[in-house]
Amino acid sequence: MKNIRNQKAYGALDLGSNNCRLLVAQRDASGFKVIDSFSRIVRLGEGVSRNGILSDRAIGRTFDALKICKEKIKRNKVSRYRAVVTAACRQASNSQQFIDYVFTELGIKLEIIDSEEESSLALEGCSSLLCSSVPNALIFDIGGCSTELIWVSLTELERPRIINWISLECGVVSLVEQ
Repeated sequence: MKNIRNQKAYGALDLGSNNCRLLVAQRDASGFKVIDSFSRIVRLGEGVSRNGILSDRAIGRTFDALKICKEKIKRNKVSRYRAVVTAACRQASNSQQFIDYVFTELGIKLEIIDSEEESSLALEGCSSLLCSSVPNALIFDIGGCSTELIWVSLTELERPRIINWISLECGVVSLVEQ
């Protein structure tokens, strides 16, 4: 068996409207083993539903969390990672300036994903929890500035698949502000 320190590490950075999360993993016999992680409430979406922009305070909190992510990526010698942002950046008029700032200062390339891909990733993340003895499931992905409702088909013969989905522009951050 290979020494775990010599194996390639992969990362997934999810910058949501409320949380910043990072998982770093390496392949093992059963798939992947998480070797490092990080999670912090950053409330990037604070004020977006009212003002339509990412606030300086929210950007500052988020940037501080992303600095920690960058250090973990470097320390774990991550060979590949994907960094996605969701509803706050889909809705804010200054999101591209924020994304450019993060790339210039930290070298992290943030990718804004649409609500369809967000729904697909939510299904991927919880598919092992679904029971194929029932024909369908409804998944709620409650975020900071959006909530996705995902109607899923389940069978024992195939992977769960999305039948339909909807994204609502309300989440824990935007609802608290209302």
